[in-house]
Amino acid sequence: MSSAGAGGKPSRSAIVADTESGHHLLTIHGYSRTKGLFTGECVRSSPFTICGHRWSIDYYPNGIRSAVEHYISLSLILDEDVAEAVKAQFDFRLASDVEEPEQVAALASAPVRRFSSRGVSSYTSFIRRNELEKSKYLVNDLFTIRCDIAVVHNYRALTDAVAFVSVPPCDLRRHLGELLETEKGADVVFEVGGETVAAHRCVLAARSSVFSAELFGPMVEGNAAGVVVRIEDMDAEVFKALLHFVYTGSLPEARKEDEDVTYQHLLVAADRYGMERLKLICVEKLCQYINVGSAAIILALAEQHHCEGLKKACFDFLAAPANLRAVVATDGFQHLSKSCPSLMVEVITMSCALLE
Repeated sequence: MSSAGAGGKPSRSAIVADTESGHHLLTIHGYSRTKGLFTGECVRSSPFTICGHRWSIDYYPNGIRSAVEHYISLSLILDEDVAEAVKAQFDFRLASDVEEPEQVAALASAPVRRFSSRGVSSYTSFIRRNELEKSKYLVNDLFTIRCDIAVVHNYRALTDAVAFVSVPPCDLRRHLGELLETEKGADVVFEVGGETVAAHRCVLAARSSVFSAELFGPMVEGNAAGVVVRIEDMDAEVFKALLHFVYTGSLPEARKEDEDVTYQHLLVAADRYGMERLKLICVEKLCQYINVGSAAIILALAEQHHCEGLKKACFDFLAAPANLRAVVATDGFQHLSKSCPSLMVEVITMSCALLE
């Protein structure tokens, strides 16, 4: 009778946890002002969805209790009712506000916690305030917190050959990005802003019904390769960012000083080419840039491109009498009154309500 110890082949099995992961970026604007909150007071983020569940983050600039008042503390909140507990690992860290790979190593060392109902949370002392204030991550009185979450769905046993196999994550995004960068097999050329940009008609058509109609519609003679398409009223860099999103589902890093203007132009481009997810990303970003100087311009964009959420965010900013008075005095407001006269009725109604 043979055995593994006598040279026989051992059998193998494995137990694996089926998990799904994602991350959220939370930017704290006006950090120095948030220190005015008392120990134990927090500000809750807007809800966000990761791994099919709705979460929020509580930000405690002076800690949760006096023993940790020199720390910034954070809490991950399950922001939904669930039939059974959600088992999840999470990790907070300082980050830039650009997309990065999931933090597999950090999550692997985090304990699995059970979130059994709405409002259940898990606290952590994140970082000492003096360490943050000396770090490279605090710039112009703002910093970004990255929250990685991995939800454990179930556990299962594997046997034999399956136990030896590790399937890597999908790298389609990287491959398509390289296809755009190298222009290998490109069959359409765009002329935009004095530059030419090569791309692949099939990729564009698959991602945008507008591109599909323009590149494969009945008006395209013979669908011949080497088509040159002229793009009017768009900057070359904006169009390149649009194409980057078409191929990879993400945006290239924008220069910090131009970020708000870049997202304004990208919103227009996304609406033009029917790219709803890109449009919503731009809307989400622009909500963070509403101020006295930009509110009227962003409100006009929201009205012209049917962005109700962005429009509501602008009116929420204008609901403060001091903000409204300051915005009315800007050149942007004069542009708003000419380009979107229908909005003036809403603005005047708000003004009257604030004066009552």
